Amino acid sequence: MASSQAMIPNMLRSKGFPISVQSIRVTKSLGIRTQSSSFHTSLLARPFLAQSPSTIYSSRRLLVGSSTCSIYLSGKRSLTSSSTRSYPPKTSVAIDMAGFPPEMIRNFSVIAHIDHGKSTLSDRLLELTGTIKVGEPGGNQQVLDKLKVERERGITVKAQTVSMIHEYKGKKYLLNLIDTPGHVDFSYEVSRSLAACEGALLLVDCTQGVQAQTISVHGIAFDNDLEMIPVINKVDLAHASPTETINQIHSLFGLEPSSVLPISAKTGKGVQDVLTAIIERIPPPVGKVEESKFRGLVIDSEYDRFRGVVSLVAVKEGTIKKGDKIESAHSGKKYEVLDIGILHPEEERTNFLTAGQVGYIVCNMKAASEATVGDTFHIAGESVEALPGFKPTKAMVFAGIYPIDSNDFYKLEESVHRLMLSDRSVTIERESSQALGVGLRLGCLGTLHMDVFRQRLEDEYNSDVIITAPSVPYKITYVDGKTVIISNPNDFPDVVNHSSKIQEVAEPMINATILVPEDYIGPMMELCVSHRGVQTQYSYLDAPSISSSSSSSSTLTNEQVLQAQAAASAPAPGKSVSGSRAILKYKIPMAEMVQGFFDELKSLSSGFASLDYEDAGWEPSDVCKMNLHINGKPIDALSMIIHRGSAISIGREWTSKLRTVLPRQQYDMSIQSVIGTKIISSEKVTAMRKDVTAGLYGGHFERKLKHLNKQKEGKKRLKKYAGNIELPQEAFFSILSSNGGKKR
Repeated sequence: MASSQAMIPNMLRSKGFPISVQSIRVTKSLGIRTQSSSFHTSLLARPFLAQSPSTIYSSRRLLVGSSTCSIYLSGKRSLTSSSTRSYPPKTSVAIDMAGFPPEMIRNFSVIAHIDHGKSTLSDRLLELTGTIKVGEPGGNQQVLDKLKVERERGITVKAQTVSMIHEYKGKKYLLNLIDTPGHVDFSYEVSRSLAACEGALLLVDCTQGVQAQTISVHGIAFDNDLEMIPVINKVDLAHASPTETINQIHSLFGLEPSSVLPISAKTGKGVQDVLTAIIERIPPPVGKVEESKFRGLVIDSEYDRFRGVVSLVAVKEGTIKKGDKIESAHSGKKYEVLDIGILHPEEERTNFLTAGQVGYIVCNMKAASEATVGDTFHIAGESVEALPGFKPTKAMVFAGIYPIDSNDFYKLEESVHRLMLSDRSVTIERESSQALGVGLRLGCLGTLHMDVFRQRLEDEYNSDVIITAPSVPYKITYVDGKTVIISNPNDFPDVVNHSSKIQEVAEPMINATILVPEDYIGPMMELCVSHRGVQTQYSYLDAPSISSSSSSSSTLTNEQVLQAQAAASAPAPGKSVSGSRAILKYKIPMAEMVQGFFDELKSLSSGFASLDYEDAGWEPSDVCKMNLHINGKPIDALSMIIHRGSAISIGREWTSKLRTVLPRQQYDMSIQSVIGTKIISSEKVTAMRKDVTAGLYGGHFERKLKHLNKQKEGKKRLKKYAGNIELPQEAFFSILSSNGGKKR
């Protein structure tokens, strides 16, 4: 037996597996069982031993001669899901963080408009710091974009964090890059990332210039008092305009031209200067390590099916290490720290985390509902002041989400709750539909956000779902002063019932900012007007040329930034603005944004226009509820709230679409769009008919008429007793997935 005990660990170690056998005992089946604290699965021995240690993980069942043994391995586990890091640290030896006091740490982010090269710049930074190996040209692409949806769409939708160790002038610095998305629908991810930073790289594509989302995110960074390092990308392209881009950065943001760093993230040109600027220009985090109580801000979390909730924490004060007892300031629950480390870019265990550092904490938190982004962790039993969290998000777009198989509802609900751990901007509540069964009411920040959430459900949790037409919330004020906010069209009162009880219905408005080349100004104005937009500003982004010695200050005050924007708003007298860009600001109902506004904007501007928007409160509106009826019976899943001025066109579009997907019956079916008691459009699906007169030859026409009347009476009885039409799931999926309600 002693030889067997020595043989198995040595055999596994020879294959490259770090085995830590705590105890070995003989079972009645002459097997050998080793016990460890790792997790468990089962696999046959010979296929297992033939594979590489980098692809085999967790516990395995081996066949050694005639003995059967279960071995629990401690080692790295592959990333089987695109959203969860379900693997232990890569190294068994913890990284010593004592060499990184706050003055040797830099926390920064990269803010940019979508498709300006942010992910590519992150790849080059990881290569230059030795965090990842330098591969073949184009080998490292979107290293921080770990989700399948990010790689398929080429956009960042989830903020990621990576720690880099970089040596500069003989000293080692810890650089924490907290990545940010670039689309307006993921602004909540941006605000959370910037809250853990002291500086940011303002990245601008010099082939496109400053765009709408860049201006918006810069405002958030300015409010957080972050040190800005302007960087212009893609300077190696033939059609790049670095001079014009630098002038725009100066006029819009008040940043000196001499502080702008020209780079090519694809080739790596100038990226070393970016690393130097990060160390020299971004201030270190402010935090006390000694004689201070531990306080950590939870900036992100995700669910691991083996370890429970994994929290990403920015340590503001004090020190935290494995084995400490911590407490949540939000819930008051206590936990024990089971594992602690940094993302480098995968999880690497450390001996502790101290003030200014950003890392992950694994504690015995099993329920997804216990994790709260913006919560404060502190040592259990100590009295500390909670850190200011994040501003609560406001869902702008709502839709019902239902499983295709109604028996999968509880599985869908659990999947949504777990996915919400990594996306706290989503809101849900249960709802039911006569046509689709039990489902969830999903609230998101925008239509792209909702579509990405749906795709993540399908990719990461294998959930087949149907999502109803997106809608926005409405605020109803009754004559008795009561105010109700409704996000489900089925809860909206019908016209015939509320005419004397409702005082006012208000819809949400947004302030939209559109940056567009001069050649497309006309189509953009027509688009905004057709979507009930009201113009609030029209100016040109035609920045004057600037001397590098025009000012000694690298940044300006907020008032000076606004003055610089005003100065750049209008072109100089007599100067042509050909080739320049315009800023259009409109106040538009949010309901119009979910009806294909963004797609039309990109189509009409040939992809050159960019859009950003923010909440603008509520305004009274003449809206009504439109129902779709089949044979006089409403289909609740297809109800919608629309503006009365576009009711006829939308009603005709939906009835026409429904007519194409509704299967024919043995009797006629009428499809109607109804507002109150008024039918605004109608379509008819003709019945499938049998030619009952085919066998009649000659004779009086009344012989044929007799058979036709008999057939008609039979169809009436069939419609009366078996006329309950149930729209099949395939028809729902077809009409909703094809964006049937998009306004044209």
